[in-house]
Formats: sequence, structure tokens, C-alpha cells
Amino acid sequence: MTFSIAAHDRDAWGVAVASKFVAVGSIVPAVRVGVGAVATQSLARWAYRDEVLDALSGGASVEDALAAATTGDDGRALRQVGAVGRSGAATFTGDECFPWAGGRATGDATTAYAVQGNILTGPEVVEAMEEAFLAADGRPLDERLLAAVLAGDAAGGDSRGRQSAALLVHSPGAGYDGCGVLADLRVDDHPDAPAELARLHALATLVFGGPEDVEPLEGDLRAEVADLLAALGHRDRRGGEGLEESLEAWMSTENLENRFSPNGIDARVLSELRSTRGLTNP
Repeated sequence: MTFSIAAHDRDAWGVAVASKFVAVGSIVPAVRVGVGAVATQSLARWAYRDEVLDALSGGASVEDALAAATTGDDGRALRQVGAVGRSGAATFTGDECFPWAGGRATGDATTAYAVQGNILTGPEVVEAMEEAFLAADGRPLDERLLAAVLAGDAAGGDSRGRQSAALLVHSPGAGYDGCGVLADLRVDDHPDAPAELARLHALATLVFGGPEDVEPLEGDLRAEVADLLAALGHRDRRGGEGLEESLEAWMSTENLENRFSPNGIDARVLSELRSTRGLTNP
């Protein structure tokens, strides 16, 4: 009933998942930074999450951690689980999982992934997810995992349709206030859940990301930003010397303060500001 990918890329660890099942993000993914990431699905066994992560934390290989968890489970024939750890990746599909069901896993201490799915339109879903993940090499892990889920959905995804999706990625120092959460997004019930997850991811990246592609506030750009802020009621009252303060004030009202830079204006912030062109205060 689900397709997912668990992966790590250097210090980032995460899971992305989609399914014709309500609130799949509340069941499937689990992450421990520096230890592992797990996706439990099909007739999901909640206990697999801690069982596998505890075993990895204790020094077990991913293969041994999955084997221990599934061997001791009388319902394993209907289970599916994928995991990554410092030793690599592994995936398990029980013999009685509804077709099409299967997965593939590979990797090492630097990068690893486990892709799996059941009740899929066919093996092309898993293949497309793997290809998309590999093609996104060099991008942040949250973007790579999202690309994989979107590719799986485009290839056919869950044969019953769409309902929910989720993305959970942790990386030291990432996210709001450096809390380590790079992404923690859920779409619990939506007719196009993967696309809605992508929309939420873009919004979260805008709000929680740090400054990037910063342009100095000089010349024509400085005049443009001053005019746009003035139209929104954030006027420079000090002959040009207060523009940075006006910009910071507007960014705070829009929850963009993470992207403030004393060296200029972040490219995404500039795009958002330009999108307000023509707006005036009521």
C-alpha cells in the first residue's frame, strides 16, 4: 500500500513515503541522526522502528538488524521494511505482501538508500525512484528524497491511487534555530498528496532555509527594494541608511527572518518581495 525510500547522505538521514492510506507519515518513517533511518510498511509493524534503530545503535549491521527484527516476528510474511545505517542499506519484503511488491538497497558509510513498495503498478516505480535519487546526487538529502517520491508517483505509484505522503530528514545544525530538522512534513489526506508534499517542501525551504545567493543592496537593486518595501508600508525614513532595517522588519512579518543577511538580500527573499509588486497597504 506504500512506496518509500530511506537514505543517508553523509550526516543527513531521512525517509520519504507516499501511499493510498491516511496519515502514512505517522506510521512509516523513523530517523536517528548518526544511527539510521527506517521505513516500515505493508502490514506495518510499529516496533520495527525502534528494534532496528536500537540494533544499529548497538553496532549491528543493517542486514543483521533487519534480520533480527523480522525473524522474531510471526507476521513477517506481510511486512515490508527498509533501513540504512553506517554499514549500508537493506530492504525486506515478506512473501505474502500484495503485488507488485519489492525493493532494492545499496550503499556504504557515506551514502546509502533502501527503496521499497507494495501494491504498486509494477517494478518501474522502485526503478524510477532509484534513478531519481541517484540523478539528484549533490543536492541536499531532503531534495533527493522528494525527487525519488515524485518520480515513483509519476511512474505509477500505489496502484490504488493517492492519499498521503511525508518527508522526514534530520541533519546536525539544519532547520529552524539549528534544531537539526531539515524537513518534517506530512500530507495526511489529499487527492494529490505527493504534489502537495512538494508544495509544502518549497514553502518550508523558503521559511527555514538560511541565506543563499545574496546580492548586495546597491544601485538599481537598492532603489527597487526600497520602492517595493515602501509600497508595503515599510518605508526608509533615513535617506537610504535605514533600508536594511526596513527589509528585516518586512522579512520578520513574513517569517523569513532565517534568510536575513547583513550583506544584502537573499535571492528567494527578493523573488518573494518582487511577487508583491502592485500591492499596497489597505
